[in-house]
Amino acid sequence: MGEVNSLALKNETFLWRISIKLKQRHILHQGPVRSLFLASKMAQIGRKEDSETQMASLETQDPQKPRWQRMIPLAVIIIVATIGFFTLRDYLSFDSLRDNREALLAWRDGNYGLAVLGFIAIYIVIVAFSLPGAAVISLTGGFLFGLFPGVFYNLTGATIGAILIFLAARFGLGDYLSRKMDESGGMAHKIKAGLQENEVSFLLLMRLVPAFPFFLANLVPALVGTLLSRFAWTTAVGIIPGALVYTWVGSGLGAVFARGESPNLGIIFEWQILGPILALCALSALPIILKKIRKSGAKA
Repeated sequence: MGEVNSLALKNETFLWRISIKLKQRHILHQGPVRSLFLASKMAQIGRKEDSETQMASLETQDPQKPRWQRMIPLAVIIIVATIGFFTLRDYLSFDSLRDNREALLAWRDGNYGLAVLGFIAIYIVIVAFSLPGAAVISLTGGFLFGLFPGVFYNLTGATIGAILIFLAARFGLGDYLSRKMDESGGMAHKIKAGLQENEVSFLLLMRLVPAFPFFLANLVPALVGTLLSRFAWTTAVGIIPGALVYTWVGSGLGAVFARGESPNLGIIFEWQILGPILALCALSALPIILKKIRKSGAKA
């Protein structure tokens, strides 16, 4: 395909050169003033057509990598996630945190800065590769660093990890699927258009609803062409309520472990916690509802 386009460009350039020669002969039969005017016009047209030809030639060169190369980051994530699912469940668990809590606290006290950086790095890896243990690492942030600044460290690790998996998915499949949705013109295109019309509301809802899987909230926006900046800020804002709850529970783990108990992660579904989160969900969905009402009123 590239060779055909290149040949077509060469033929167009050849024909254009011939037309220039013919027009130059016509100019010579004009008067001196008229000839000078026509020659300057032809020079301007020639420069413009030359630049357009160069631009067309650049556009025919495909700057994108082959699709299999673009799939490498996403394939690595899938492979690591699969291996981690079977090998890391026993290590990233509440039992492991309880058994090693004294050593972790001693290491934090002796190397606070390194502990913060190491914790955030581990959180990024867990989220970016969709490894098991996201809930455990969130509680660990509260256990090691308290509600504040523990919640800030949790938010930082979760947001950066989400951005990395978003970029991998978009680099591998997102641009391709987004173009296919646009070209289809069917239901897929309508779904994408609906998501983009209320994009911010949908992105926040995916983060706020506790039952929506975190890794899906990272992948879906990448596959429908969401802007990175919009994905990043809605992720950082949308996960704040959940991060606060898990960090708060984690900050009390010392007393829970001392009693020989396990943390109650079901607390997020208790009404005093779930109620405010659902209220935030309703607030995020309000723009969608108002648009639907306006459209219904306009049709009526």
